[in-house]
Amino acid sequence: MTLHMDASNNHRANLHGSLWMMAAMAAFAVEDGFVKAVSATHPVGQVLILFGLGGAFLFAVIARAQNKRLLNPAVLSRPMCVRIVFEVIGRLFYVLALALTPLSSTTAILQATPIIVVLGAAILFGEKVGWRRWAAILAGMIGVFIILRPTADGFSALSMLAVIGTIGFAGRDLASRAAPISLGTSILGFYGFVAIILAGALFSVWDGKAFTWPDQQSLFYFTGAILMGIFAYAALMKAMRSGDVSAVTPFRYTRLLFGIALGVFLFGEELDMPMLIGCGIVVVSGMFILWRGKKTTECAGSR
Repeated sequence: MTLHMDASNNHRANLHGSLWMMAAMAAFAVEDGFVKAVSATHPVGQVLILFGLGGAFLFAVIARAQNKRLLNPAVLSRPMCVRIVFEVIGRLFYVLALALTPLSSTTAILQATPIIVVLGAAILFGEKVGWRRWAAILAGMIGVFIILRPTADGFSALSMLAVIGTIGFAGRDLASRAAPISLGTSILGFYGFVAIILAGALFSVWDGKAFTWPDQQSLFYFTGAILMGIFAYAALMKAMRSGDVSAVTPFRYTRLLFGIALGVFLFGEELDMPMLIGCGIVVVSGMFILWRGKKTTECAGSR
């Protein structure tokens, strides 16, 4: 009876984590739209710095309202230090990849994040990942490549920037899982946005472009990006702290679906058959992973 209840609770946690992950990916897609719009008229470094400042400020206000200390000693723990380092690496190198390499290849490489996270969860946290879920994750990756269809010309030596950025994001997510439980979402979010400020400052040094004064429209884009980014960040932290990493992480693929939907309804982009097939594979593989996780926990509870 106890085993059955544990299995049921585990499945419920996986379901909640998956829903939080999908909500985070939807918000990230909207955030990307705002950031893309404002980046057309302002240097990327400035965008990152202002975005980071706005997010850090709002998360600081939230932490203050919750009576949480930003200078909590747990912030200096090894997982948190590792998390900040990986956040900076992920943000900086992924933005560099976007600036210097084709968007299709950079985005395709980023979709390898779940594979790295699941592998890390198996090695670091001892999570068991069966061959069926591995096969579903790989199927999802195939769906991503069908959607994006990166050409051989898209992968150059500069594509290593995207690889490093992807490793940074995966390391950040794993470190979030290992971060002290006493640190709430608001504290994790605050230091995550501080890392974005650092990434923007480093990018500005590399870019060398002068900052420009934002107009009313740019301020609207900045505000939208910050608000969506805060919600997305909070939802991501909730997802990574709910259920099994190997069950929750694959739902990162839904970011592509939300991005495609925004492209169709807001920018008038057209879908072709390969893109539809790829989207179908991504959705089916994600649903299979959730179903397989439920089946595994049910079998464990019946023993």
